[in-house]
Amino acid sequence: MTQNIDDLHERAGSHRVIHMHGELLKARCGACEAVRPRLDDLTGAQACADCGRVGALRPHVVWFGEMPIAMDLIGRALRKSDLFVAIGTSGAVYPAAGFVAEARACGLRTCEINLEAADNADLFDEQRLGAASETVPAWVEELVAR
Repeated sequence: MTQNIDDLHERAGSHRVIHMHGELLKARCGACEAVRPRLDDLTGAQACADCGRVGALRPHVVWFGEMPIAMDLIGRALRKSDLFVAIGTSGAVYPAAGFVAEARACGLRTCEINLEAADNADLFDEQRLGAASETVPAWVEELVAR
């Protein structure tokens, strides 16, 4: 699960990414909720390819005040997990900041990997501070060695 709206996870080879804040390279129709890839600029004159409504297309991103996407799917994934790791987050923006508490309630081990301690750092069982480009590979090596 990522809060990022870019496609960096996919470009790195990840296949089952849940974009809880949407995806910038997609458009969503406000009328029929269809989501399609979209690389060009959106204008009010464009029609939805699915329902034909003009002016209903918008970036497929969650704006402030809107409910994040796929919260039910994220909850199911948390409950099925063996480990919860938060990488590069402030720990201040909910509902994502609450996932660590939900993971702990499910009995999961939790780990924070961050440049500096998150606002909710006290909820994690383990903390690794440093640049993700160095800290994550070292942590993964340790995890695999166990």
